[in-house]
Amino acid sequence: MDSMFSIAEILEKSGLSYDTIRYYVKIGLLPPTKRKENGQREYGTIHLERLIFISHLKRTGMPLKEIKQYLTMATAQNYERCYDLLYKHKHEIESQMVEIKATLELVNYKLDHFKDLMKKSGLGDE
Repeated sequence: MDSMFSIAEILEKSGLSYDTIRYYVKIGLLPPTKRKENGQREYGTIHLERLIFISHLKRTGMPLKEIKQYLTMATAQNYERCYDLLYKHKHEIESQMVEIKATLELVNYKLDHFKDLMKKSGLGDE
């Protein structure tokens, strides 16, 4: 049986805000939810997993429009198109990683430089 979650649990587990989740529902990124007798929405594992996946894609720069396109293709079982979208995004992530690594190396160089300057001026604790 699928685990069911309240909106509070979904917020905690996904790290997203209430407004973000409601927006994702509004634009069709999440499948419909069931409602309890008191009218509160119940979210299943599918909702949580999808929210986490969307968060990862968004964090790596995929626009919501492309995420929605991917989810639409996945629902339609257009696996080739899903593969193409994710493969393209994978290459974009790899490019980002190369850029981030170069930036990290530059920041580390600058930190070493400032550490040396502080040491020479008597500010360092070494």
